[in-house]
Amino acid sequence: MYEFHISRLSREKYKFDESIFLTNGNAIIGNFHAARLLSLKINEARDLLNFPEKAAKASEIYAIGLMDEFFHHILKRYRAQFSTNILTQALDYLRKSLSLEEVDRVIELFLAEYPPMPVYKKELSLRDYLVDLKNNDQYANVLEEVVLLYVENQNPALENYVELFPDTILVRNSAYAKFIDHLHKYFDSQPAIGTGPENIIDLLLAPSRAFPNSILAQLEYIKSRWASLLGDLIYKLLGGLDFLNEEAKPIFLGPGPALIPSYDQSWDQDKEKFSPDKDWMPSLVLIAKNAFVWLDQLSRKYQRSINRLDLIPDEELNILQSRGFTGLWLIGLWERSKASELIKKLCGNPEALASAYSLSSYEIAYELGGEEAYRGLQERAWQRGIRLASDMVPNHMGIDSQWVYDHPDWFVNLDYSPYPSYSFNGPNLSLNPQVEIKIEDHYFDRTDAAVVFKYHNFSSGRTKFIFHGNDGTTMPWNDTAQLNYLIAEVREAVYQTILSVARRFPIIRFDAAMTLAKKHYQRLWYPEPGSGGAIPARSEFGLTKDQFDQIMPNEFWREVVDRLSVDAPDTLLLAEAFWLMESYFVRTLGMHRVYNSAFMHMLRNEDNANYRKLIKNTLEFDPQILKRFVNFMNNPDEKTAVEQFGKGDKYFGICTIMATLPGLPMFGHGQIEGFAEKYGMEFKKAYWDEQNDENLIKRHESQVFPILHKRKIFSEVENFHFFDFVNPDSGVVEDVFAYSNYSDSQASLVVFHNKYAETKGWINNSDWEMENNIDSSKNISIFEALRLDKSADFVIYKDISSNLEFIRSINEIKSSGLFFYLHAYEMHVLVDFKGIKDDQWGSYRQLHAYLNGNGVPDIEEALKELLLQPVQQPLKEILNRGYFDFLIENRLDSIKNRVVPEISTEAIQKLDNLANGIATLTGNNAYREQVIGQIHKMLEFTLTLPVLETQFPNPNSKQYQNALDYFQKSIENTPNFWVITLSYMFLHHLGAFASPNSVNFQSQSWFSEWRVGKILHNLGLQYQLDNQDQVIFSRTIFTLIGLTGWFADLKNIGFQVWLKKLISNPEIQQYLQINRFQGVLWFNKERFESLAVWLFMVRIIEIGMDPKFSASKLFEETIKLNLYIQKIRKAIESSNYKVDDFLTELNDEGEKNQNQ
Repeated sequence: MYEFHISRLSREKYKFDESIFLTNGNAIIGNFHAARLLSLKINEARDLLNFPEKAAKASEIYAIGLMDEFFHHILKRYRAQFSTNILTQALDYLRKSLSLEEVDRVIELFLAEYPPMPVYKKELSLRDYLVDLKNNDQYANVLEEVVLLYVENQNPALENYVELFPDTILVRNSAYAKFIDHLHKYFDSQPAIGTGPENIIDLLLAPSRAFPNSILAQLEYIKSRWASLLGDLIYKLLGGLDFLNEEAKPIFLGPGPALIPSYDQSWDQDKEKFSPDKDWMPSLVLIAKNAFVWLDQLSRKYQRSINRLDLIPDEELNILQSRGFTGLWLIGLWERSKASELIKKLCGNPEALASAYSLSSYEIAYELGGEEAYRGLQERAWQRGIRLASDMVPNHMGIDSQWVYDHPDWFVNLDYSPYPSYSFNGPNLSLNPQVEIKIEDHYFDRTDAAVVFKYHNFSSGRTKFIFHGNDGTTMPWNDTAQLNYLIAEVREAVYQTILSVARRFPIIRFDAAMTLAKKHYQRLWYPEPGSGGAIPARSEFGLTKDQFDQIMPNEFWREVVDRLSVDAPDTLLLAEAFWLMESYFVRTLGMHRVYNSAFMHMLRNEDNANYRKLIKNTLEFDPQILKRFVNFMNNPDEKTAVEQFGKGDKYFGICTIMATLPGLPMFGHGQIEGFAEKYGMEFKKAYWDEQNDENLIKRHESQVFPILHKRKIFSEVENFHFFDFVNPDSGVVEDVFAYSNYSDSQASLVVFHNKYAETKGWINNSDWEMENNIDSSKNISIFEALRLDKSADFVIYKDISSNLEFIRSINEIKSSGLFFYLHAYEMHVLVDFKGIKDDQWGSYRQLHAYLNGNGVPDIEEALKELLLQPVQQPLKEILNRGYFDFLIENRLDSIKNRVVPEISTEAIQKLDNLANGIATLTGNNAYREQVIGQIHKMLEFTLTLPVLETQFPNPNSKQYQNALDYFQKSIENTPNFWVITLSYMFLHHLGAFASPNSVNFQSQSWFSEWRVGKILHNLGLQYQLDNQDQVIFSRTIFTLIGLTGWFADLKNIGFQVWLKKLISNPEIQQYLQINRFQGVLWFNKERFESLAVWLFMVRIIEIGMDPKFSASKLFEETIKLNLYIQKIRKAIESSNYKVDDFLTELNDEGEKNQNQ
């Protein structure tokens, strides 16, 4: 029983209840609740609005009572050790050194200021009470109280409470000062207690002298110095310290920073007992979806109501499957608390649902379609290899759940409100007419966050104050009721609930699982004396570890894992656990997977050195832990991924790390689409009208999803190795993550630079790691880790991130490792390692030197291109925008009437280089001068095309004028006319370098063999052609090469036959986009009209190249050409774009043309 003095004036001022006072007048502070009642009375009377610093704290009042009791205990030990009459002897000494009247005056004044209950209630006069004291020889007891009053008044830390026990009246109106001084001298002559030399009064003053400004520090002093004197009272002292810490703790600040496990805690050293994975578990890739929000988004997307699980379209499941997801975590499936929904609506959100973690029962929500709708979705998902996951919330239930109605004793509760200031006057949140449930009033105006709610049963008349769910880091969850796991019946009921969930879901995520580990459950709810303060009002219910272990001997989670391994063996158990408990949950408690929040926090903050240290520590302690981490970039109660990581290289680098580290990658709702809204657990819909970021999705499709489909080669740890990235000048670069893996005969290497900077370095030797579950470590070279072929000369590998292939020297990797130059947030995911022996010509050696560490889409293609360099390089010098722009600028016009000499000089030089390359590659050199001359002449004529009318006028021929008018307009209106014409002009005669026969065929063959299409692709890029124009561009040129000499064919076989032959050509059919629809062959009008233009261009250049060329020949042939072209154009218009109608239209005309 803790007590201390309260003066008569303070009793009257604060109107303290008489029940708290003993007969001797001291106040009883029997427990924390009594201290809270006392502090409430004091604060109600004090002006805290103007003087908030005057607020009384229950924990300090409790501590004052504790110290008073400790002092009484010390004095009792003192009397027992030296003399039971020592205080009586002290009185005799005072009466001799002072006077009888002076001593009695101090005693009388003390009793007047601190009257015993009979005197205070006027049942006995003070004079009569004094007579009784003398008759019963009780003066010594009053002397003890006077000594303690003096000690309390000498304590500066009690300044805020000194009005409760002042000694000012004794100082002013008696010989109190001399009384204390002589008493001190008396005890100087008496033995000291304990190990120190000070007398008993100095001993009692020692705590306040050592720490004059802190009650907490004084109790700590007493604990450290007086433990041997206090005996069993030490437990009360520890409880008092907990109470002080509890009130001093800045609660509700949220979780702390991510920490690095050092694996030296005792719980990490417990017996290893991993749960083995089923074959599907390592490759699992999980995506989270808030069920109600997702249905709302799907309704918007598909423009129809999708409000049940079974209405989720197959298309969405197909999308998940195509992206590589094999697990779908649906958040908010269970029936929710109606009270939670009402609370959120009363707090200002009229559209809110209940929280997804305040549950009424573990039945699929009726609003989502219930069990039937879930089964339908489950079956369709499983057809696509997707397993469904759900939450299980073991820590608490909704405040109006059936368990609260039926078993209120299953929850942590009190028979009284732990804080007298709490009030419960709000609405009744219960749907059960026999029960009233109310949360504390100040929740609604957000001025307080009470730790309990009020439960009242009308039938029994019982009232309980049940604690809200709470993890000690944030505000209590005001719509939940905390389960009491010290009750075996509760533990069994929770297990049976878990089992019912496991029979429906192959993946279970346990919310806030760490709160139920014995270590933390005791810390939060039944703290060991001296360790409390995590949750307000729980320190006074502390238990020693032995007491706690007797009630709850085993870890609840270990029992769950062991029983489920028999009852539901194909279930993956995933624990949301923090507080450096991650390894314990998987290694000792046996969960299959555990949250690794450090991944998100550290990589986001670019705390790279510490995250690398986390991985190293884990590998050195037990690599199997790394495999069991759940890595994520956002959690439902965290900021979204786009807010934390953006949408650029950093995001994709870290996302790739998540997809390639051993463990379970978990994607957030809206992460792939780039959504920025954070969906509350009470959301029924998305409030922001966000559209998919298609560019972000496409980048996922190219960089991330291919990796997810290869997840199996990254997921295990048996062959996982972590490397330092070493800069030769500065040492280890902590901002670079480099690690390899090997599975299914496939090696992989991942390299990521998580910093906005550039760096370079080598990857060679791995860090130390535990070897085969034995007490030893090893490291390994990158050459060994990738299991490269020792007999090879080079290794070829593919980078999934860039879709490029690379070649590296085996000898260099053996001796030095792999070198990388890394830009900001640069990522590489290397796979498909293949050793290569060089050939007799050293082709791969040449390619290795030529690429110089750069990647290419296909190494074998690059090797071919290397061999083709003799022709490709001169072709690149011809087919490029710089040269073409120079030629186009020098076309003839009204001012320039002849080709400038520079054109000829440069063209001949470029063609000569090309001829040399062709000779080197093919050995064909016999016709070079003839071909160069022809192409040179052709170029000069081509540049005259814009001015044919002025260079070769024929004003008397209207047909000639019409032909040139058509052609000039075509030049102006045909996209990329000059780029295509010049490309054709240089390429169509390539085959003539080999032979003057079959030139078209040879030119097209070399076009394909020499990868001319790639050179044209680059040319198209230079002219900023889009993808579709690029395809048309290259295909047009190839097609035109085959049409060279078409007019001669027409003359030989007739127009109609030639036209049928033309349209039967697969290349022409592809160019014209001929297709069959509803039994009819159709062509593309625009393509056919452009083909007519190109036919004109090809023939007009041929006319200009005729060795017998003359102006009259030009006039005659141009008119003939135009007649055919115009007939084709007329037929295009009148055929309604049908192939058969087109041919029929030209049938008669073709015969006429054949005769001409």
